[in-house]
Amino acid sequence: MMLNSVFGNAKDYFTNWDSVSENHAPSLLELTLKPKSDIKKLRRLAKRNDLDLWFEDECHFQQHGSRCAMWVPPEDTDPFVLQEPTRKGLGVFGAVCPADGRLSIAQADSFCAETFLDFLKQLFRRRRKGHKMVIILDNARWHHAKAIKPWIKERRKYLRLDFLPPYSPELNCIERVWKLTRRLRTHNQYFSRLEDLVETVLDQFRSWQKPNQLLQRLCAVI
Repeated sequence: MMLNSVFGNAKDYFTNWDSVSENHAPSLLELTLKPKSDIKKLRRLAKRNDLDLWFEDECHFQQHGSRCAMWVPPEDTDPFVLQEPTRKGLGVFGAVCPADGRLSIAQADSFCAETFLDFLKQLFRRRRKGHKMVIILDNARWHHAKAIKPWIKERRKYLRLDFLPPYSPELNCIERVWKLTRRLRTHNQYFSRLEDLVETVLDQFRSWQKPNQLLQRLCAVI
């Protein structure tokens, strides 16, 4: 599959945007079988000094936590982890900038065109002055909603949404952020109250709002 189909009409959209030197992305290259010439296009976008490249997605963190293998003392023959019997959870919109590790997060009770547009407005305010912004995202129905198109059209000179192919979460850098957050904050943890989960997860996200090397390396397009 060619990159211009993977990332929308990227080839046509960036026709008038000057090219820069090649930058390679082993993380994406290892996960895909796309021609090297197409991977190079993404690398060039990531290298652009006048471009902000963001990866966006939504995620739910459940109050009952997450379970994973763990070490226990050898004398503990019957280890267990408490689990709150509830379906309550925390929903968030999120976007990460691989260039410097910045993370933008918005809590959401539901995912729809209205809440997505609110998040886009928040994210757009983080665009560096004089820079164009490209957001890579999946094909959730609210990402294609008619209600958001007029707002995007008004900013088409500086903002572009490029869509991943269906069923390809491995191409979205922010999936790594969700996985790391669960490992650091929710794996084998007991949350008796929803507020405890919310504070725990959002506290982790707040530590990544500014440029940081951890997410820069985790989500690197290098």
